Formats: sequence, structure tokens, C-alpha cells
Amino acid sequence: MNFGKFITYEGIDGSGKTTQAKMLYEYLIGLGFDVILTREPGGTRFAEAVRKILLSHNDFAITPKAELMLYLAARAQLVDEVILPALKSGKWVISDRFFDSSVAYQGFARGLDPEEVMKTCLFATGGVKPDLTFFLDVSPETAAERMAKSGKKPDRLEAESREFTEKVRAGYLWIAGREPERFVVINGEGSIKSVFERIKNRIKEII
Repeated sequence: MNFGKFITYEGIDGSGKTTQAKMLYEYLIGLGFDVILTREPGGTRFAEAVRKILLSHNDFAITPKAELMLYLAARAQLVDEVILPALKSGKWVISDRFFDSSVAYQGFARGLDPEEVMKTCLFATGGVKPDLTFFLDVSPETAAERMAKSGKKPDRLEAESREFTEKVRAGYLWIAGREPERFVVINGEGSIKSVFERIKNRIKEII
């Protein structure tokens, strides 16, 4: 069976990953590849409904474990309904966030055990892992400036403290130390074009 490639983007909010994911999608389409672009949480009707709960400023609290379980449910649906069928048919899949976000956000920032978070993530995905993950590394200061300039109202997670964001970044760097072949750290402080050039050079190695 000729499986497609599964590429994911990670980073703190404001790192530029969404922009870069779209650029890679357009680049691969231009090369003639059959590509699907999706996001987390989201990508299916069920997961988009979960997204509203997770990112809205609700009048109720969500515990770290409950938050993780909601992400896992949305992710399981996305894998079964979209990602796995696409990969099995030979398509490339690009996702704006995947399970590394849970390790960084619910593990490191919310205080859950990162190892246990990873185990539950792999259960939710049925063992599906990205072939390559780009972590766009920017400082919390840069990320905050970018979000302020965008004029967009921060969602529930974007409105978290600077300390929270530092913990998320530390979580991503922890993953990079464990899986350097899959989890590629890209300096996201440069221009959009220069960041994409570095990503494109790495993608050319697996095309």
C-alpha cells in the first residue's frame, strides 16, 4: 500500500504555524501532489463542535484532565474520519497541530504527566504519528506582539499567562530532544519567506 505523508505544524500561539501550513499546502499542490489541509482541534463536524467548547471563554472551568480528554476525542475522530483514509489513499496530510500540542499544553503547561499524555494520545490515534513535524520556535514576546498586531480577540488558550506560554515552549523543546529526526525545530523569528525556505528545504528531502 502506497501511504501518503503526514506533516504537522506545532508552536505556541502566534508562532506563524497556520500561515506556514497553508504555504506548504499550496506549494505541494503546485507540485502536483494530492494534499489535505486540516487543523486541531477541528477538521470534522464533531471536532469543530469540540473546538468551540475548548477555545471559547466559557462560564465554567475545565480541569486539565477533562481538557485533555476533549482534545483526544476530537483527535480520534479526525484520524478515523479524515487523516487515516487520506493517507491510505496516498494523499499527503498537513495538520495545524496534532498530539504534540497535548504533550506541551496539557502535559507541561497544565501539569499532567507528559509520558502519560503521550500514551493516551497514541491510543486515541491508533498509533498514527506524523512523518515530520515542524516546530516554529519563537519567543513568547514575539508571539504576543504578532497576536496584538493581528487585532484578533484572543481565545481561551491564547489569553493564558506568559508563564503558561513559557511552559508550553519548554514542552515542545522537550519533545525535540526526544525525537530530533521527526520533530524539526525551525527558528520562526525571521520573515515568513525565510521560514518557509527552511521548511521547503527539509520537505525536499522526503519528496
